[in-house]
Amino acid sequence: MKSKNIAIAGEITPSKTIIPLISRLKELDKEDKLNFKINKIIGLYHGESSKSLLETCCDETYDIGEGRRGEKKNSNAKLAYLISKDIIKAFNALRGKKIDLLITAGNAGDVRKAIVAANLLKIPVIHIEQDIYNPIEVISYANIVTVPEADYKEFLERNYSLKNVVNIKGYPMVKYLSDYINEGNLKDKEDIYAEYCVKDFVLLVLGGDLKDQDIEPLIRSVEELNLKVLIAPYRFDRNMVKDTVISPNVKVLDQYVDLLSYINASSALIYAAGMGMTIEAAYFNKPSIKIEGFHTRHASVDLAHMLNIPIVSIDQIPDAYEGLSQIDFDNSGKLLKNAEESIEELVKIVNEFDKNKFKKSGFGSTKNIWNSRKEFR
Repeated sequence: MKSKNIAIAGEITPSKTIIPLISRLKELDKEDKLNFKINKIIGLYHGESSKSLLETCCDETYDIGEGRRGEKKNSNAKLAYLISKDIIKAFNALRGKKIDLLITAGNAGDVRKAIVAANLLKIPVIHIEQDIYNPIEVISYANIVTVPEADYKEFLERNYSLKNVVNIKGYPMVKYLSDYINEGNLKDKEDIYAEYCVKDFVLLVLGGDLKDQDIEPLIRSVEELNLKVLIAPYRFDRNMVKDTVISPNVKVLDQYVDLLSYINASSALIYAAGMGMTIEAAYFNKPSIKIEGFHTRHASVDLAHMLNIPIVSIDQIPDAYEGLSQIDFDNSGKLLKNAEESIEELVKIVNEFDKNKFKKSGFGSTKNIWNSRKEFR
């Protein structure tokens, strides 16, 4: 039986999407139920947070650069230089390791770098797409692109002329959340309450389309709530965020914390983020507000609407909080069942994968996606 080396690439949320797949593949490998034996799993990480996640399931990990969301806009020349530099990192990470398959997820720069490098090295690619309306243009050079719903399959085929799009019928990341909690990884709520001298608090998570200039008006808006608030600065400088706070009710967490534990301990959630945070809000069944970004059409927006999560501008937060209601429990409850099914669909794709059967969509699709992304550049 042939052995395979599999590489995976992802930022934080995409890593949480891929990890349950790798875990399931390893289970089946131990039971000799795959058409191949797993030799090595190699992780390409995009930032330290994704490194710590990928290290849990990979034999080796390699740095392929950092994300640049939230930074001041670079010139086209500088951006091209930075991307090229990171593509070389991805190329060197994959080269000489006899990689049989690359699995990517998400729509950030790590996907672009990893897929370009894999194509240069003639490594086949399976890409797990969740954002749908704003994908990275190079997914046109993946052999297979998966989506969570049938409507999204039709959208990608119709709008971007993508071939080999497969509906896996769910979001694998939900299984990651379930496993993480069931393994007892959450921090005790009482410890969080004691550390910050609060028991009933709103968690504000910074991310998504927010820029540095958005932080002050956002904090002013949240301070109007006159509630205890803990802010997770995530990729924004903690000291900058802390210096912006006026109200004694608002405290800023460390730069990176176990966010799932704080979501679990919170009474409500306000977030500027995409699919990952929307799934987490649903899984913990927290009354939530999603801050709108410039990506008004986004799969996370679709999911938020389905879950009864309001999407509002920064200045609308106080009014939205007054009328805040529970998440749609019926729809949130379906996410785990669908996640488990989606992982089995992915396992089947990987197990039966034959690169000769799946041609890449190519330049025409690349151009279609590129043109659709113009409004965001």
